[in-house]
Amino acid sequence: MIALSIVIGLIAVVILYIIVAYNGFVTLREKINEAWSGIEVQMKLRYNLIPNLIETVKGYAKHEAGTFEAVTRARNDAMSNHGSPAEQAQSENMLSGVLKSLFALAEDYPELKANENFQSLQDQLADVEDKIQSARRYYNGVVRDNNIKVDQFPSNLVATAFHFVKAEFFELAEDEQAARKPVDVSFD
Repeated sequence: MIALSIVIGLIAVVILYIIVAYNGFVTLREKINEAWSGIEVQMKLRYNLIPNLIETVKGYAKHEAGTFEAVTRARNDAMSNHGSPAEQAQSENMLSGVLKSLFALAEDYPELKANENFQSLQDQLADVEDKIQSARRYYNGVVRDNNIKVDQFPSNLVATAFHFVKAEFFELAEDEQAARKPVDVSFD
């Protein structure tokens, strides 16, 4: 009788653990979806600012059509890419690169740099970029927590049984990773 009670108690503990672990995975999956949605909202704000920025710059730099076309193409590619976080990151990195060329172009036009509308759009874009980075950090934190739980024992047994898998990180652009490396200083 005591042995039967112990076996029933152990089975109850195992079942309870499976339920708790399963619910934990469901919670993490939903947090990942919510975090990705936050990134998408900020990226849409970014996409909406770009046409206004292009139109403002066009007024001062009419002969820079190649730059405008590159920015528009990169924006359209990023907007239409609904693949994995890695694929989205690649298109976002391309967009960031062409936006840098647009701002570099503005350096050649002092009256454009002084334009209030251009300054406002530039500030709004910088704010959105900061929000994208914040949303990306939150997303990657939730992905990290999920991936740890998928790998750790004994939760990995529940993950395997119920097909919970690791999620992809939303990675930094290569130039941002390079910016995090120490700077070499030389006084030659």
